[in-house]
Amino acid sequence: MKFYDCATAPSPRLVRMFIAEKGLSDTIETVEVNLGEQEQMGEAFRAINPFCTVPVLETDDGERYFSSQGCWRYLEETHPDPVLLGRDACEKAAVADWVWRAEQEGFLAVGEGLRNAAKRLADRALTGPHNYAQIPDLAERGKLRVTHFFALLDATLADREHLAGDTFSAADIMAFATVEFAGWLKLTLPEDATHARRWFDAVKARPSAAV
Repeated sequence: MKFYDCATAPSPRLVRMFIAEKGLSDTIETVEVNLGEQEQMGEAFRAINPFCTVPVLETDDGERYFSSQGCWRYLEETHPDPVLLGRDACEKAAVADWVWRAEQEGFLAVGEGLRNAAKRLADRALTGPHNYAQIPDLAERGKLRVTHFFALLDATLADREHLAGDTFSAADIMAFATVEFAGWLKLTLPEDATHARRWFDAVKARPSAAV
């Protein structure tokens, strides 16, 4: 397999952590894509991914998956141990629920706050092949949404060790990556978010958090 990555970008990190948890870091070839130089917009990379984004996971038979969750699903099906997307119907549903919630209300909110404010991203308010103008009000809304997500995270983790089920899962990966991504907006978990901070420290201590 081949993994198209960018070490400084948040989205491929979701897959890097998943790969590390599966113990596959040394068996998958990694190709670094220089987003700073807009390599993803060039013809060579467009031939790999016409959506001009990373991550991309390329299988041994040439199939490619262009979203973090598409990459996750392929890796889970082909390398089921350890389970990261749920062990039974209820747990799979819970993981999917929390992955969606963390992505929609947290991860994408950070992106909204960042991409609508950063000067270097003028006319690049959304990733992909098309240019979109920034909307400053969306930047402020994004920051507010992140603070609401932090509160939700803390309340949810008051009576559980992990977000979905009783083991570490992709839901924890999505939420953890979101909290770290929020640092780009200078937003961190509040001091009084003791449950979320306990959970965050536990995930931070996992080897996969270092990738």
